[in-house]
Amino acid sequence: MKFGIIVFPGSNCDDDMMHVLGNVLQQDTVKIWHKETELEGFGAGDCIVLPGGFSYGDYLP
Repeated sequence: MKFGIIVFPGSNCDDDMMHVLGNVLQQDTVKIWHKETELEGFGAGDCIVLPGGFSYGDYLP
């Protein structure tokens, strides 16, 4: 199984997902930028993960 993790501005936990899926569970894992229009290399039985996030404002002054 291959895992794709969607990365977008304001996303949170995408690096955590990469660590758990890739290092802990030893799965084939790639980051996918949110503007990608095709999911090349993904097929039936693969998984796309959309981690939680903030909306452009959770930053320190």
